Amino acid sequence: MTDTAINTFGCLLDNAARNWPDNDAVIFPETRQTFSALYDRSMLRARQLIALGVQPGEHVGILLPTGMEFVEVMFGIALAGAVMVPINARYRSNEITYLTENADLVTIVTTGQVSDGLNFVERLYEGLPGVADAADAKALNVEVAPKLRNIMMLGDETAAGIVPEADATAAGADIAAADIEARRDGVDGDDIAMILYTSGTTSNPKGCLLSGDALIQNGRALANVYEMTGEDSFWSPLPMFHIAATFPMAACMDIGCAYITMSYFEPGAALKLLADTKATVTYPCFVTIISDMVNHPDWDTVDLSHARVMNISPGLQPPAIIEKIEAKMPDCIMVGTFGLSEASGTVCSHTLSDPREVRHDRLGGPMPGQEVKIVDPETGKECAPLDHGEILVRGPNILKGYYKDPVKTAEAIDADGWLHTGDTGSLDENNQIMFHGRIKDMLKVGGENVAAAEIETLLQEHPSVKLAQIVSAPHERLVEVPAAFIELEDGTSATEEELIEFCKGKISSFKIPRYVRFTSDWPMSTSKIQKYKLRDQIAAEIA
Repeated sequence: MTDTAINTFGCLLDNAARNWPDNDAVIFPETRQTFSALYDRSMLRARQLIALGVQPGEHVGILLPTGMEFVEVMFGIALAGAVMVPINARYRSNEITYLTENADLVTIVTTGQVSDGLNFVERLYEGLPGVADAADAKALNVEVAPKLRNIMMLGDETAAGIVPEADATAAGADIAAADIEARRDGVDGDDIAMILYTSGTTSNPKGCLLSGDALIQNGRALANVYEMTGEDSFWSPLPMFHIAATFPMAACMDIGCAYITMSYFEPGAALKLLADTKATVTYPCFVTIISDMVNHPDWDTVDLSHARVMNISPGLQPPAIIEKIEAKMPDCIMVGTFGLSEASGTVCSHTLSDPREVRHDRLGGPMPGQEVKIVDPETGKECAPLDHGEILVRGPNILKGYYKDPVKTAEAIDADGWLHTGDTGSLDENNQIMFHGRIKDMLKVGGENVAAAEIETLLQEHPSVKLAQIVSAPHERLVEVPAAFIELEDGTSATEEELIEFCKGKISSFKIPRYVRFTSDWPMSTSKIQKYKLRDQIAAEIA
């Protein structure tokens, strides 16, 4: 049974370890841990952090690849009464500098060489000058991040200015379990559990202040709409520093089922993992992920019959992808979703009883405990059904604010507690939402508003188009015009002229792309294509 009073991450893991000690908690292709084993390892991480001087309420950064150690550290921070701050593993040195200072990190947990071209220590040295030359690794003095006291490196490697894991382990060996339990129990559900930095599709990311209660209650709501039990297993390929990993993991911890993930997404490995674990709830979420899976050679042969739910938002996917999924998995219910980091993940979702035509046309209704409305972004007046406007969200799941940014917080959350998402959407007469793009993802072509999503959806109906992204290109007379970046399906071809001709007669002439460029190497943040880089690319080319 779920105890709804549990609303902190430390107590969440403690409860799971007590109730389902021998159940698998987290599964990776190469390793797995039960709830009791994860609790023991997380207690070790808590001792290490306390030995390094971490106090309740202080902020600890996690700069690790997605792996079991990330999970252990995340819960270790919670058990120590501190605040976890996941750091995007793709961040370069200047982004690490910004986040370390902005988040007031006191400790960072990291590792060394991860792969060819990825060494976290090198990035930390570059972004935090003075670490490598520190006289005392446990008491750093870094000018660009004055609150940072130390960095701990997991594993057997050592590096100048960084505390080896063995030293922290030895220093924390005598810390009593009762002392950690007191810290754990001293945290309230309304306290900030995580500062999650937005994915950085524009300029500097903002730190979302998310409480334990917001994350856990949202996970609980997700389990409710997916009708999950302890017999389920939940697969998500999203990295641990993503909101789509954190709150589903909370959902699994809450009911005692396994959370399945992987160090990095590769479609063949993902299909094998799904088959090996017989995952019942699947969470590919983004078109770039599911497209790679359904187009992989193993798609036709791997057994996925055990999957009963797939979060894929069929209303936003190219029809060819949906056809392939339905042909292979006729009994799997595809559901839609709308969400964002500022709302602790999912805001709207289909239920499993929603008819197919609803699930394949819209993105679902508000999750339990949440409110959604659509307003005119200029007047603030609530929109009629199916009219487009800004999506507003209210409920216990939304962020407390942006860390150290009262101006952006006031811009995002109004006096009535509504979060202004900056997304364009519509609600139908049954309160089912549809996402139509970012408000700022609107082009102004000769004074006419053009939604990028409208053109993208049309282009993806072309049989050769795997993925389409629309950005603005500068224009002398019209100020800006649509430019399309296209990834083609394997083994197909198309020309710029052909795709422009495909659009004619289907949308207004001013919406038709003036430029088409082909790519298979998208500039990515955590899970989103960074459109501003595409805009810069086409602008530089035209110039």
